[in-house]
Amino acid sequence: MDELPHNDLNTMTHENGDPLQSTSPQISVSEFSCHCCYDILVNPTTLNCGHSFCRHCLALWWASSKKTECPECREKWEGFPKVNILLRDAIEKLFPDAIKKRHEDIHLNNDIVQSLAAFQKYGHDQVPLAPNTGRANPQRGGGFFSGVLTALTGVAVVLLVYHWSSRESEHDLLVHKAVAKWTAEEVVLWLEQLGPWASLYRDRFLAERVNGRLLLTLTEEEFSRPPYTIENSSHRRAILLELERVKALGVKPPQNLWEYKAVNPGRSLFLLYALKSSPRLGLLYLYLFDYTDTFLPFIHTICPLQEDSSGEDIITRLLDLREPTWKQWREFLVKYSFLPYQLIAEFAWDWLEVHYWTSRFLIVNAMLLSVLEFFSFWRIWSRSELKTVPQRMWNHFWKVSTQGLFVAMFWPLIPQFVCNCLFYWALYFNPIINIDLVVKEVRRLETQV
Repeated sequence: MDELPHNDLNTMTHENGDPLQSTSPQISVSEFSCHCCYDILVNPTTLNCGHSFCRHCLALWWASSKKTECPECREKWEGFPKVNILLRDAIEKLFPDAIKKRHEDIHLNNDIVQSLAAFQKYGHDQVPLAPNTGRANPQRGGGFFSGVLTALTGVAVVLLVYHWSSRESEHDLLVHKAVAKWTAEEVVLWLEQLGPWASLYRDRFLAERVNGRLLLTLTEEEFSRPPYTIENSSHRRAILLELERVKALGVKPPQNLWEYKAVNPGRSLFLLYALKSSPRLGLLYLYLFDYTDTFLPFIHTICPLQEDSSGEDIITRLLDLREPTWKQWREFLVKYSFLPYQLIAEFAWDWLEVHYWTSRFLIVNAMLLSVLEFFSFWRIWSRSELKTVPQRMWNHFWKVSTQGLFVAMFWPLIPQFVCNCLFYWALYFNPIINIDLVVKEVRRLETQV
């Protein structure tokens, strides 16, 4: 016999000592055939109904029919079908030559390769819905992460209730109240928010009953002599600079997140969602449309000059801002291009003293979004889809811009209660959702490996 026919592999004699051969000396290829191509199973995939098919046959069926059902009995399968590893290993050990030839034929067929890629991509986008998911998760740490998410959700709810219950505090009233109508207590509140050092002069302002009208008339010379006696030139300069801003605006300028939200509710919500959807476009928006009030403090915080790294309070350092130097621009552009979420985390880190828990939520969210962005680039690179990056970026830019324009047009019609709900959801609950997304991405990567 010069050549052994393909379907007569059952007549092959195996080497002595093979336990498979001793128990089953004659096994036919037809016993392991796919009911779609009627050839030996390659990467056999078993569905919920129990039927097994070649993975590429199942991919071709799915690509042509767009149905998630068995090609033979038409029963719908749940989740995403996986390769039957035990059956695959047994077939490859019994019929290595036939499997090798089938693999060569499959790799030469472009239609099959494209269908497999599309089928796998479809699987990556699916949320595991298989009935045995609940049993598998505890073995892979699902209970631990569930507990973490529950705890973080509880913290977020507590913070949400706290901020909603304190919405009518003095901090919010001052940003809307004309400075000429400030009381002596409100003037002291404004002074204390300049930094911890301002508490040194609290009693002096209260003793003189300095209200808003009197505050507007004070000069540097009066601050330097009794009864105020502010001898420290840096403190005196910081008070005068902030007083100039108060005179120009007529109200107290926002000095923390909640005051900024009270003055700019729409912009605050936009910036929070820009953090998740497109931090690069969000920072570009600040540069083009809010350069002085928001972008300058931002870049001076994350890329400070060496002479700025003193022990002064952050609010004091941000009162008198100059144009960024080339060194600051260079550092900013590098981080902006490759690590945009790190910029957000660094900014929130500098505000820990002002917003203890909120800053931590922002830092965690920025870290999680960085990981998710890394996974996105990893998928593009692993699928050899780098050529599609420009098109993806343009589609993303167009989508975000369209959504932003749509929200801007209908913003006046959206109830304030809905805006507050969206704001706090983006601030406190998005990090919790992103933790779950990162865990799923890690598990998906483990599955692929």
